[in-house]
Amino acid sequence: MQGSGQRDYLWLAAIVVLAAALRIWGLNAPMWHDEIQTLVTHVNLGWGEMIQSYSMNHHYLHNIAAKASMSLFGDAPWAIRLPAMLFGLGTLAAMWVLARDIAGALIAHVTTLLLALSYHEIWFSQNARGYTGLALFSTLGMLFFLRGMKTPTRGTWALYGLCLAAAVFTHLTGAFFFLAQGLIWLAVVIARALRGQLDGATFRLPFMGFLIGGLIAALLYLPILPSLLDTVSTVSESSATDVMQEYQNPVWTAFEAIRTGIGQTGPIVALVGAAVLAVSLLGAIALHRDAPLFAITTFLHISLTAGILMAVGMRIWPRFFFVDIGFLMLLFVAGVQLSCAVIAHFIGGERVSRGLFALLAVALVAISAFLAKRNYDFPKQDLAGAYAFTQSLRQPGERVYAVGYSEQDFRGFYGADWGAIYTDDEYKAALAEPGPVILVVGFPGRNFRDVPQMALDAGIGGSDVCAPDRPEKTVLKTVRCFGGTLGDGNVIVFRRD
Repeated sequence: MQGSGQRDYLWLAAIVVLAAALRIWGLNAPMWHDEIQTLVTHVNLGWGEMIQSYSMNHHYLHNIAAKASMSLFGDAPWAIRLPAMLFGLGTLAAMWVLARDIAGALIAHVTTLLLALSYHEIWFSQNARGYTGLALFSTLGMLFFLRGMKTPTRGTWALYGLCLAAAVFTHLTGAFFFLAQGLIWLAVVIARALRGQLDGATFRLPFMGFLIGGLIAALLYLPILPSLLDTVSTVSESSATDVMQEYQNPVWTAFEAIRTGIGQTGPIVALVGAAVLAVSLLGAIALHRDAPLFAITTFLHISLTAGILMAVGMRIWPRFFFVDIGFLMLLFVAGVQLSCAVIAHFIGGERVSRGLFALLAVALVAISAFLAKRNYDFPKQDLAGAYAFTQSLRQPGERVYAVGYSEQDFRGFYGADWGAIYTDDEYKAALAEPGPVILVVGFPGRNFRDVPQMALDAGIGGSDVCAPDRPEKTVLKTVRCFGGTLGDGNVIVFRRD
């Protein structure tokens, strides 16, 4: 048994080393808009200035870690992203412990290996934002929640409270996960009380954990509480006027999450989603006996997050559900194992079940590795490449305009002396002046809606803005398109002669 335990830890170490290699590769790629804005508007401020006002774009605990990393290693992209990468690796280790607790070492190995190769896990581990931190604290929160509900101890629930506070201080949406667990805890308390089986520890110790976490989070946010309340109360206003109304649709969110993972569009997205959901439900059945609250917590968090965001009129980004990827992967792998057992029951017994599961596990690893390579095809958003190219292309006296929110990056981070265009009127005014003009368009999908005349002048007629169907003669000529793995992450350079 001791030798088996040592082998398990060696497997974990090997998986984490592989994951680290995959995340270090490309860690220094150019930063995208949200990373740059995090740096310019928050991380580059003094330590005291960082906690003076609230913004949805500020992931406070992560940003403190990023600033500490910059103070040690400088301001290269890899140094700014280092905390996110370490949080991501920590998430894999925490997920392995959680999976071993409730499903055994084999399921833990397969689940963690698939997460190490996961396109989304690699992408976010190379993203200088707080989502891998949220995933780590939520995964540890799930571990301590399940252990604490099974065997309540002060230490377990105190650690749970610290995870709660860390997640919420990283981003307010971190509270949704722990709210879901709080509702489940209350349901268990009520059910046991009605049966006359409620013991003091089941009530007092979890209550202590939630109280510790809530108080610490409140104290951390106390200096910026007025700003926080003001921001939250007005969050629906910008969403209501957003031209990208699909961002508030949970169906779009689900499709976008799957599309980015498999790199495909169309009916295959729905088929993959349905298959993953069906197998995950089988996994919930497989794990119910040993961890009856695990699947319930996962699905409740997803539903609760979508419901709250819809209720407050906020955009439902797929990244708000990033913390659930590990849990869904565990359910999926457990479902695959159960499917193999059911098939083997009719055609061959336990030996067939093990062989079939091994075969499917290898296939899943191969598919994940194939999909993961898309992380390295392009940067997330190649603003740096577009800036350098445009500066080399620009002729003396030639006007350059950045279109949309990326102008904040070109002018505020790269120091470009370019003009800015956000609206149709600004675009028409800029092109009314004679002479050659260069337009640099970040987030083209959004900006072609915000500036419809630009879309007409560019002859946009296809879904791929980097290779659209265009008439032979257009006002704007595409000089170069810089690809990006971010959704709507291409950057296009147009020119009017």
